[in-house]
Amino acid sequence: MLQATIKADIFRETIDAISALVNECRLHLTASGIRTITVDTSNVAMVSLELAASAFESYTLSTESAEIGLDIEKIRSMMGMIGKADVISLDLDDSGKKLKLSFGGYEYSITLLDTKTIRKDPNAPNLNLPATFEIAGVMFNDAIKASGMVSDKISLAVSGETRVFTMNAEGDSDRIKRELAGEDVHYITCADARSLFSLDYLKDMGKSISRAEKVQIRLGNDHPVQFSFEYAEGKGKIGYLLAPRIEAD
Repeated sequence: MLQATIKADIFRETIDAISALVNECRLHLTASGIRTITVDTSNVAMVSLELAASAFESYTLSTESAEIGLDIEKIRSMMGMIGKADVISLDLDDSGKKLKLSFGGYEYSITLLDTKTIRKDPNAPNLNLPATFEIAGVMFNDAIKASGMVSDKISLAVSGETRVFTMNAEGDSDRIKRELAGEDVHYITCADARSLFSLDYLKDMGKSISRAEKVQIRLGNDHPVQFSFEYAEGKGKIGYLLAPRIEAD
């Protein structure tokens, strides 16, 4: 059904992005590439991913479209065996029940999940958020890692007047604040916005975000935050959405 080859680094980024939030997913295959959208078991965060067929070294799908259930944890368990320079061969049999991965002399056959046992694709929310801006992925992830030393939550805020983006984490006795302004932030829309979020989720997303040259952030007031960025030399797109933590009065 599917025969494809892909570079190890692109394959690894794809799996890392999805596994940041979920252990399994429903993967859609078409002639133009692959895509998935799924939420975590707590319904707090969502991940979406699209990878164009052109991102693969080769890509052939013998049917118009297909849908498979992927056990992300199984694939993660063998990621350490894949060399950085490897090219991975993917072979999905016509039954759609087995996926064979070949790399570096290994051949790994995975039994796929029944898609009926995986929750249906969520509808991506259409949010009208007042602040949309871009920063370097590594800057954002560094601030998230630093904030984790003092707290389990972080506020993200934009000042429409000063055009400053602030990340602020406060613990029982300590505090870490990071402000970005000037050339460090590119605003598409700039207005007052502030929401509080769980650092545990942001740390999980951070590995993928840190690899992005720039990440677009859409922020509102006590609304979910949206992150989106490209990978695979612009042939792939990753999106995260995270619900806010509501502060007690």
